[in-house]
Amino acid sequence: MIDVLKTGSKELGIELEAKQINELCRYAKLLVEWNKKINLTAITDDISIATKHFLDSMSAITTGYVNGNIIDVGCGAGFPGLVLKIVKPGLQLTLLDSLNKRINFLNEVISDLKIDGVQTVHARAEDGARQMREKFDTVVSRAVANMMVLSELCIPFLKIDGRFLALKGPLADDELKDANRAIHILGGEVEEIKGIHIPHTDLNHKIIIVRKVRHTPIQYPRKAGIVTKNPIDSCYNIKQIKKKK
Repeated sequence: MIDVLKTGSKELGIELEAKQINELCRYAKLLVEWNKKINLTAITDDISIATKHFLDSMSAITTGYVNGNIIDVGCGAGFPGLVLKIVKPGLQLTLLDSLNKRINFLNEVISDLKIDGVQTVHARAEDGARQMREKFDTVVSRAVANMMVLSELCIPFLKIDGRFLALKGPLADDELKDANRAIHILGGEVEEIKGIHIPHTDLNHKIIIVRKVRHTPIQYPRKAGIVTKNPIDSCYNIKQIKKKK
């Protein structure tokens, strides 16, 4: 795992210190141990954890927008948020997830590694966004939902001129076709789709970068459950939204 992390991070343009590599190795060990008790990941061998979880998470740094006050929405076992914090200790990180068992795991990792500047929040994204509306410089999310749904869950957290980084697979362009109108309604605009090769794998992922250009209309996000069941229609008439303001 150590060699994969060293060479893989360099390929991404990231120089890891020995302390950071040790922390990631310890994180991996805790992940495997806890995974025997609760379902955190289907990936349990060291090399796959290093590549498909750690290096994939680190790829967000290549956008240049992993800075300041950041929230990981639907953080799961801490990917990408906690990995980003280990690599960039100066971040102020919030980890939000709807499953308390995952939060307990993350609290254990944070305590074990003695990481400062992290808060964990047990809440659904819809509820969290009402409590922490437009508070963050950057929102990250990985493998949570399709882009139309994910935009409504994430964009409300952003400050104006903040960035939403959606870590996606190769079908990102197709998802974005359906989500463009929703992103506009929510106050965002797509800035870039960045292609990423995950080192030591044959995986080519994409990061959708959305800039917050306007305040999100107060009715978003809608109540828990509605966002997924009735996502913002890609044909929704923007003029109707403007009339309601």
